[in-house]
Parts: sequence; structure tokens; C-alpha cells
Amino acid sequence: MTSDGDGDGDGDGKGDSGPCWERRLRQKDLTAVGDVRAALRELLARWGAPGRADTARLLASELVTNALVHTDGGAVVTVTLSGGDAAEAKGRLRVEVRDFVARRPTLHRAGLDGDPESVIAGAATSGRGLLLVHSLADAWGVRAHGVGKSVWFELEAQEP
Repeated sequence: MTSDGDGDGDGDGKGDSGPCWERRLRQKDLTAVGDVRAALRELLARWGAPGRADTARLLASELVTNALVHTDGGAVVTVTLSGGDAAEAKGRLRVEVRDFVARRPTLHRAGLDGDPESVIAGAATSGRGLLLVHSLADAWGVRAHGVGKSVWFELEAQEP
């Protein structure tokens, strides 16, 4: 269901893209995280099954925060909703956050080994964002660019 590969997923949006939103974020501007959530709230007001838009906002927040905290440059957020006229009911949402550092993000797997103590022992205030993306997205991945990378996730309007 989820992937951390280099591919760009099944939903490339070509030919059937619906609303698209893009914003460039300044370096270390963490107020932009709330701005992205607000923009997604508006864009996805009638999209998907109950809770899907909330999941999208959570995952987008994690990717934006990672890009702004763990890189030395800004980021570009692109949101695409594919599915043509029926996108609100059954479309596929793709959120992509591009930064300008080639270093790949690390998926912290603390607690995935079934040992709840490893989560408590490693209870940090950061480092679990990609674990959320890995757990909740229908698909996700990292794609290299000439300068930097894009980390993306996709969600179907209805849970699979």
C-alpha cells in the first residue's frame, strides 16, 4: 500500500488533474506550516470520506515541517487532485514537497519492531513524521531532482 521508493506513484495526474495549488515557502518559515494546512482545508472542504482531508493536512504538515527544519533552503509545495469531474468524491490527492537538498530523509522505525518500550525510550519531539506518512498514506516516496528532492504522498478520496 505504501512505498518509499523512487517512483512517482500511480497518480501522476496527467490528463485528469483537478484543482492544483502551489506555494513557495521561505527557509525556516515555520508559520508556513499553518498556511499550508489552511489552504488544504479550503481546497479539500468537500473532498473525500470523513477524516481523509484531516489525514491529508496532517501528512502535509509533516512533510512541510521536515523540509523547513531539516534543510537549508526553502521548499515548494504542490497539491494536485486528479479524477476529473468526480475528483471530490473519488479523486486522488497528491501532495509533493520539494526542497533543495539532495540528502534523502530517514524513516525512523522506532516501535515498529513490536517493542512499545522502544517508542518510549526514543520519545523525541521530532523524527516521527515520515513514520506517519508511511503508516497513513496510500502511497508515498522520494524522487530526486537536479537540485534537491521531492517527498510526496497520495491519498484516495475513499479509504481503500
